[in-house]
Amino acid sequence: MTRATRNVRATPKRRVLISGASVAGPALAFWLNRCGYAVTVVEKAGTVRSGGYPIDVRGTALEVVRRMGILSRLRDVHIDLRRLTFLDGDGSEVVSLNPHAVTGGVEGRDLEVRRGDLTDALYAAVRDDVEFLFDDSIDTLDQSGPEVGVTFRGGDRRTFDLVFGADGVRSHTRELILGSEQQFHRYLGYCFAVFTMRNTFGLARETVMWNSPGRAAALYAAGDNDDVHAFLTFAQPEPPFGAFTNPAAQQDLIATTFADARWEVPGMLAAMRDADDVYFDGVTQIHLPRWSSGRVALVGDAAYAPSFLTGQGTSLALAGAYMLAGSLAGRDHAAGFAAYERDTRNFVTANQGLAGKGGATLFPATAQELEQRNHRLRALNSMPPARGRPAHSTLILPDF
Repeated sequence: MTRATRNVRATPKRRVLISGASVAGPALAFWLNRCGYAVTVVEKAGTVRSGGYPIDVRGTALEVVRRMGILSRLRDVHIDLRRLTFLDGDGSEVVSLNPHAVTGGVEGRDLEVRRGDLTDALYAAVRDDVEFLFDDSIDTLDQSGPEVGVTFRGGDRRTFDLVFGADGVRSHTRELILGSEQQFHRYLGYCFAVFTMRNTFGLARETVMWNSPGRAAALYAAGDNDDVHAFLTFAQPEPPFGAFTNPAAQQDLIATTFADARWEVPGMLAAMRDADDVYFDGVTQIHLPRWSSGRVALVGDAAYAPSFLTGQGTSLALAGAYMLAGSLAGRDHAAGFAAYERDTRNFVTANQGLAGKGGATLFPATAQELEQRNHRLRALNSMPPARGRPAHSTLILPDF
């Protein structure tokens, strides 16, 4: 051993914990590992969650997945939805469109994939370099010392230099550092249920949406297989708090709301009663005064969920994870967290603002708004798909 070698000591890696292994969590793990951190991801589920309804990857997020090396894998499983048909209250066709004309997407560039295909690709990109703790979650955080003391629900206790909450709209990490979730939820006036049912309609790579004032029902066929994703959405001025944790109350509320609905809605209601994968919730956004506290920061839906009305939840999670990791590169946590928020918040705000446009298109609340919506859709049918998507693409990714 030479004298030079004998005097060199390896700098220990900074240890970080990420709560959540859906989209933002593994994406953040990938970039933090690239930056030299020792990364642990804790996930309350027993494994990475596959399945789920299709999601979009657009704009800036496409560059994120390209830099991760998973873009080609995602292109291989791109759904390529071919048609979006809108129906009136009596079930008659209003218009059938290229989906990009409505979503603002760019054909041949933007991606739509099953959520499970994206989570599988993200997990495969990090599993060999990152520690995963499944069937566990954060119970408490202690920031009284120079590190973050973490107690897990399974009973273990460990310390980390930094902790990140990527644990969704109802983030427990957020609650631990900023307080109860109710103060940060901005309810947008709708509730929805989604579930799978048998594809007895002959649908393939298309969506059909029925509307009446304040109500919508949609059947989404991601492929040409035996199942479709069914969506039931309705205006609800105040959040039905009693239904959020009561499946029977959820189904009763939906059945009452759609009791006189036509088209395929009666069959959808019957299928919902028998489905074992019904997910019900209010349409909400998360708005926070800050995205961090001490040595703990939030990313993705935990920090700035935009709601499905924007089509940007997944893309914000991917872009936000990249920006958070890049902001920490070469900085201490306080400066890094400040840079993350400074450089990302305008992009988040612009994309959250898309919710109003999405709601007006998908769920007109009155008969007049519905007729105006239908008139706009018929006009779109004679126009080429829009080329520009400023809100989706305004964020320029730094190199790090």
